[in-house]
Amino acid sequence: MKINTNGIVYIVGAGPGDPELITVKAMRRIQIADLILYDRLVNKELLDYAGPDAELIYCGKSPGNHAMPQNIINEALIKHALEGKKVVRLKGGDPFVFGRGAEEALELAAKGIPYEIVPGITSAIGAAAAAGIPVTHRDYAASFACVTGSRCHNDKSPIRWDLLAHGVDTLAIYMGVNQLPFIREELLKHGKATTTSVAIIERGTTKDQRTIIGTIANIHTLAVTMNLISPALIIIGEVVRVREHLLHAEQQANILIR
Repeated sequence: MKINTNGIVYIVGAGPGDPELITVKAMRRIQIADLILYDRLVNKELLDYAGPDAELIYCGKSPGNHAMPQNIINEALIKHALEGKKVVRLKGGDPFVFGRGAEEALELAAKGIPYEIVPGITSAIGAAAAAGIPVTHRDYAASFACVTGSRCHNDKSPIRWDLLAHGVDTLAIYMGVNQLPFIREELLKHGKATTTSVAIIERGTTKDQRTIIGTIANIHTLAVTMNLISPALIIIGEVVRVREHLLHAEQQANILIR
């Protein structure tokens, strides 16, 4: 199915939170947009780069509260593109990492509407790096997996914790803070050691970033005690230890400078 239209949809990743981590291509798409539909985790500073006549529509989702259901978002993308507009669908992180970008692209393709995917830095990379944690390291981890905590209780397509517990060196878990007890139980049930290092990075890459370090044994207690809230990324694996080494090295460097 082909439709003659000058409209196009840009499905754009805004990065993990720090507005300076957006790509040059993503910024250029924001600047030329006639309409921007943006998500909850998009840094609002990025919207300042939109043109003066650009229309801004909030369509964010939080647990139990969707400003705009996904089917309505899809319809809006199609409608405005068919009107000949340059539409930016602006998503936190990367649009193809738990961002429903592929679902939206499929809807557009089915209607013959041109679209472009603009990748963004996902929080498994950005937030972890900002906290001084590499997802891979020659001495600790040769593999990592991104997992969504929002599917912890999905009976139709359950997360294979039995495979993840030992088949991957580093786990980066999105949307998992409210599922910490369940995640902990599943990993322990499948043989993960209680002493395995864990980090939770709250509001990663932003000025409000907090990083909590613990083990599988105590991380839930620490999270509750420190009143940790979403958005937060959970990193499980021995790469978490690198953060301590980096902090120690920085302290030593500061002493030498003085």
